[in-house]
Amino acid sequence: QVQLVESGGGFVQAGGSLRLSCAASGRTFSDYPMGWFRQAPEKEREFVAAIAWSGSATYYTDSVKGRFTISRDNAENTLYLQMNSLKPEDTAVYYCAAQHRFLPMSYRPGEYAYWGQGTQVTVSS
Repeated sequence: QVQLVESGGGFVQAGGSLRLSCAASGRTFSDYPMGWFRQAPEKEREFVAAIAWSGSATYYTDSVKGRFTISRDNAENTLYLQMNSLKPEDTAVYYCAAQHRFLPMSYRPGEYAYWGQGTQVTVSS
């Protein structure tokens, strides 16, 4: 079992930045491909970014490419999402998630086994 706790959300004006963190516990963090997802009110949960268990590869949805950066610190058991040039349409609850060990990273929510409780990000225009 992997426990995930997000932090770092908040309220920011358009063009601003936030860094989300996801603290992991319970298993060897470095074994797990990780991802960030988000869900806006009345919308489906959508993929934002993923990172391989080794950290050697990353993948982003088109709408955040060049603005968001996913990274991980395996020594600190922490996943990050640096969000720059934020837009009102980035407003959502952001979730970190872990797949099962050593799988290829994925953009499909159904392929993630463990989820955090979410952190709210609100971007004003």
